[in-house]
Amino acid sequence: MRAVQGVLIIGFFAYIVAFLLLPSGEVLFGAFRGEHGLTLKYVDQLFEPRYLHAFRNSIELALATAILGGLFGTVIAYLTLSPRAPTWLRTGVTSFSGVAANFAGVPLAFAFVSTFGTMGLLTVWLRQQGFNLYDTGFSLFSLSGLVLTYLYFQIPLMVIIITPAVRGLRREWREAASNLGATPWQYWRYVGLPILLPALLASMVLLFGNAFAAYATPYALTSGNIALVPIEIGNVLSGNVMSSPQLGQALALGMIGIMAMAMLAYTLLQRHAARWQCR
Repeated sequence: MRAVQGVLIIGFFAYIVAFLLLPSGEVLFGAFRGEHGLTLKYVDQLFEPRYLHAFRNSIELALATAILGGLFGTVIAYLTLSPRAPTWLRTGVTSFSGVAANFAGVPLAFAFVSTFGTMGLLTVWLRQQGFNLYDTGFSLFSLSGLVLTYLYFQIPLMVIIITPAVRGLRREWREAASNLGATPWQYWRYVGLPILLPALLASMVLLFGNAFAAYATPYALTSGNIALVPIEIGNVLSGNVMSSPQLGQALALGMIGIMAMAMLAYTLLQRHAARWQCR
């Protein structure tokens, strides 16, 4: 048995080294490797207006979808796990979430173009009713359109990953708080939210990373017209604008840095939530 465990552990660490540590090391050294040795040329290019704009767009898009997806997903998970919710609703939401969370890329972009595009089914129907969706300033091919599209898989993903934490809220805790005279707001303020907060923050960090690194969906939907970091990396690696693997690695290094800061922020917030929970 110990031999089997040893083999599995070795295999796990080999997987981590091969698919995480080695690629990260290549990105790190490649970003500083020039034709004649080490250089800061490619890292300095990250501060050019074009790439700063791409990072800003990616961060705004990831934050918006992480927050909205996290809030809506948590509410949906809580409502479907409520004792009053019928079993068929809980089963249906769980099944749909499992499918929708993995429905992205070109099929998702095509589905939204067919529905919310300038000649999409819903857009045309609303226009026939006297309401022009695009006169409101909305465009499916803008950042707001990407937010709407991303929420299609972000909300179901949140439902899946927050469900165990929501299920962990015992009915006895709410009954005890009610018997002691606590209002629903006080229950959530002092009991429910402190318990859910670490899982909620962790889930939002996962949603942030999921949206920040997405490539196929925004590229298929906007044809690369919106500056996002993954699209810029694809451009410099494929040679659509210029072929510069080192610049692509520098952009990837910037993405790794942002994700590291997000994880650090999560750790600090989790410690604060743990102190709050112990009060």
